[in-house]
Amino acid sequence: MVSLAYKKYEQLLNDKMELAFRQEELICQAATLISKSLSVKGWIYTCGTGHSHLLAEEIFYRAGGFARVRPLLLPQLMLHESATGSTNEERKEGYAPILFQEYTITKNDVLLISSNSGRNAVPIELASYAHQQGVKIIVITNLAHSKSVTSRHASGLKLYQLGDVVLDNFGEIGDAALTLDGMDTPVGPTSTVIGTALLQAICVEATAQLLAQGITPEVFASSNSDQGATHNEVLLEAYKPLVKML
Repeated sequence: MVSLAYKKYEQLLNDKMELAFRQEELICQAATLISKSLSVKGWIYTCGTGHSHLLAEEIFYRAGGFARVRPLLLPQLMLHESATGSTNEERKEGYAPILFQEYTITKNDVLLISSNSGRNAVPIELASYAHQQGVKIIVITNLAHSKSVTSRHASGLKLYQLGDVVLDNFGEIGDAALTLDGMDTPVGPTSTVIGTALLQAICVEATAQLLAQGITPEVFASSNSDQGATHNEVLLEAYKPLVKML
C-alpha cells in the first residue's frame, strides 16, 4: 500500500505558509528596510549557521535576486566540512568580527539573519554587533521554539529580541513537524521551505517599492539563459571586487 504521509506533510506546509504570509505588515516593513537601503546604495548582509545558511545563500547571486547582497558564510559554521563541528562552532562567541572582517558596515545597510532556534551565540552576537553599527536587523526565526529554550549567549538574549523586524516561520519546536505511527522521532522539517518563501516575498515587495520610487534595482538574471549571461556580465564586472564570494 502506498503511504499518503507526504499529503499530511503537504497540508502542514500549506497551513504554516498561510500563517507566515498573514504577517503582511511585517513583510512590508522588512521590504521597506531593504528598499530604503538599496535606494542609497546600502548593502544587504545575510547570514545563517547550520541549515539556516541555506537561507543566506537563497538570495545571493540568484536569478531575480539583488546584486547588492553580501553573504556572511564561514565553512566552519556551515555543514559541508563538518556538520557536527558546525553545531559546536555556532555556540561559540567571537565570530562576529570574523564574519564582517572583509567589509565595513554602515547605518545604510541591512542584516537579514535566519536562525530557527534563535538561541545560539553566533547569530545573536552577529545581530548585536551589527545593531551597534546602526544596521537594521531582519530576523526569520521560530518563535515557539525560541521562547521555549534558554539562550546560549552570555547576554541571555535570543535572536528575536534583537530584530527591528521579526518574522515567524511558525515551525514546530524542533522543526520536524510530522509524527508517523511506529516512530517516536518526528520527520518533515519546515523552516527552510517557509523561510525561503518569506525571504523571496520580502525581496519581491522591496523591488516593487523601489520601482514605485522610480528606482530600478540591479537584479541578476538566470546565468543559464543566453540573455541572462550577457546581462550578468555587467553586474559581475561591477560587483566582483565588492563582494568576496562572487
